[in-house]
Amino acid sequence: MVKPARLQSILDRAVDNERIFGTSFCIYTAQDAWTGASGELKPQTPFFLASVTKLFITAIIQQLRAQQKLTLDDRIRTHLSDDIVRGLVVRDGTDYYNSVSIKNLLAHTSGIPDYFQQKGNDGQSLEDALLRGIDQSWSMESILKRTRSYAAPFAPNTPKRAYYSDTNFQLLGTIIERVTKRSLDEVLRERILDPLRLEHTYLYTNPADTRPLPFRYKDQPLHIPHAMASFTADGGMVSTASDLMTFLRAFFSGKFFPVTYIPQMYVWNDIFPPLQSGIGIHRFALPWYMNPFAAVPEFIGHSGLSGTVAFFAPRRNIFVTGTVNQVAYPDAAFRLMIKLALDTAKPW
Repeated sequence: MVKPARLQSILDRAVDNERIFGTSFCIYTAQDAWTGASGELKPQTPFFLASVTKLFITAIIQQLRAQQKLTLDDRIRTHLSDDIVRGLVVRDGTDYYNSVSIKNLLAHTSGIPDYFQQKGNDGQSLEDALLRGIDQSWSMESILKRTRSYAAPFAPNTPKRAYYSDTNFQLLGTIIERVTKRSLDEVLRERILDPLRLEHTYLYTNPADTRPLPFRYKDQPLHIPHAMASFTADGGMVSTASDLMTFLRAFFSGKFFPVTYIPQMYVWNDIFPPLQSGIGIHRFALPWYMNPFAAVPEFIGHSGLSGTVAFFAPRRNIFVTGTVNQVAYPDAAFRLMIKLALDTAKPW
């Protein structure tokens, strides 16, 4: 059973106004639900989801699969023109674009470089510039150009290899638009947001929109609205902890696609240990030497660079969504998620 006072105390203690300035979380179990916030975040304060956006994209791709509008084994050249896909995954002089499937994009096994975090010849990445407060916008054309400037880390479908690449999900967003003949914003609204009545969730497309609380980098708010409006399918959504919980529960319950698809996504490859990438989802599981008594369960879902988490712990049947709204300390959101889940599972 959820213990509101104890959970609120965990959130309050997490806000130290040095590393963490605000938290907002939602917990759901079979018996109860709870939403709380602390510091500069309120329960209904909208925040940026960053890469948790990718779960929404996965839901749409799987829904289109169920409607037989595509298959996960489709080569991306089936849905995208040659001027988009050529040169995106070149390894030792060979262009492997013909081998890349939709499943590869979802699972980060495409070998396509990452336009966002990968460093160029100057030793800097697009992420580095944003964290210095240099706001900028970009187009799909500039994403493709940047991606082509990097060598592929491996060829598609290399066994036991995954490389986290935001370019993969930018391509998935374009595939969704090509298949549905609708903008990504319209598809998200028609297929997910409106059916679930998510009134505080949307794709951030207007840099003049000041509704979401800017996330922080260390002790400073990071105002990068042009960048946030450019992320789209790989990290551009806004939500609240409670709205995100409604989506997460729908994702795992078969609301968007057959629930039998879920175990098919559990094909794990290391990306950022202890995070592993599945097919459109992630797994967070501590190794045995950090979790000798298996007290911390595995979590399935996704996380975001902004300190956002959306995970389901199947063994405990607990859902956790929320944010610490902090880029500089990525472990903080996971530590808080674990504390909230373990406390929820404790007896009174």
